[in-house]
Amino acid sequence: MALNCGIVGLPTVGKTTIFTALTRVKAEVSNYSSAKNPNLGIIAVPDARLDRLTEMFKPKRKVPATIQFTDIAGLASAASKKEGATNQFLSHIRDAAVLIHVLRCFDDPDVPHVSNTISPVDDLEMLHLELALADLETVDKRAEKLAKELKDPQRKKEAEQELAAYAKIRPALQDGKPARSVQLEKDEAEAVRRSFLITMKREIYVCNTDEAGVSQGNAYIDAVKAKAAEEGTEAVVICGKFEAELGDLETEEEKQEFLAELGLKESGLSNLINAAYRLLGLRTFFTAGEDECRAWTIRVGDKAPQAAGVIHTDFERGFIKAEVYRFEDLAALGSEHAVRVAGKLRQEGREYVVQDGDVIFFKFNV
Repeated sequence: MALNCGIVGLPTVGKTTIFTALTRVKAEVSNYSSAKNPNLGIIAVPDARLDRLTEMFKPKRKVPATIQFTDIAGLASAASKKEGATNQFLSHIRDAAVLIHVLRCFDDPDVPHVSNTISPVDDLEMLHLELALADLETVDKRAEKLAKELKDPQRKKEAEQELAAYAKIRPALQDGKPARSVQLEKDEAEAVRRSFLITMKREIYVCNTDEAGVSQGNAYIDAVKAKAAEEGTEAVVICGKFEAELGDLETEEEKQEFLAELGLKESGLSNLINAAYRLLGLRTFFTAGEDECRAWTIRVGDKAPQAAGVIHTDFERGFIKAEVYRFEDLAALGSEHAVRVAGKLRQEGREYVVQDGDVIFFKFNV
């Protein structure tokens, strides 16, 4: 299943423009859009290692990892009108694994800001307040239900743990701060997961800027980066117009030349994907052969049987062992046969922690 990144932002920040540039999906652009129909786009995760594996094995098909971007409307109009976030918006945003906050980091007199002033950090705080208020309502409703469960001896302990967590979280939400900023005990954190609080989700801040901002930076970008560093998250600089033009180019050589014109090594899309992987603790392993070369996404710390289960539950259930080698060894030695001859192929068991860039062949029996 594709990693789902929910894109949110106020009117006129370029949220849908960024979505269209990243996904190549044509979406309706308007300053105050409806929450009924979010725009969806699934993209392949660019990975030069998978490209190289495909060149070497010449499989029947290549299957990259994927990311789904969801352009979520609804909060924009609600926040700008000082109304609460809609239920439809909250439903869409809860499905996202990570939130992408698009922030306006450019000046354009032809596109007035909803607050009549450009201040991306203020915009971010407005968004955070809306999400915190939505979570506060969730916490209060959940607490009412838990208060009744305290009378049930079988549910009392779990209810007490969850209520203790909410007692810590509630003051933060009242101050407009995210629930994830609160230090919780392990059992409290487990209990809180049941309520699917939005502000427990990790966030990435996207500075939507012009070409000058991408290559030289500006005060808006500096402010967002400082805020991201303060909150322990990531800030990515993207020019929607530039990304759209980059996506229209056909060859990798043309794209590299276009990036070089602005002094860039990677596209904004690549930077955003890398930021999401770092923030969520994700890594990639590969399977490779004549039929298929494929990239698989797992979490940092996953062991061989868990990685096998990503392919098929039977692989995990009947796991015997994994034959593993590093992509870097394959690239350096030139063939899988050479990897075997050099003694770089390893037999790993159940306790092996899969590393980013591993090429794996699983053996199982069910």
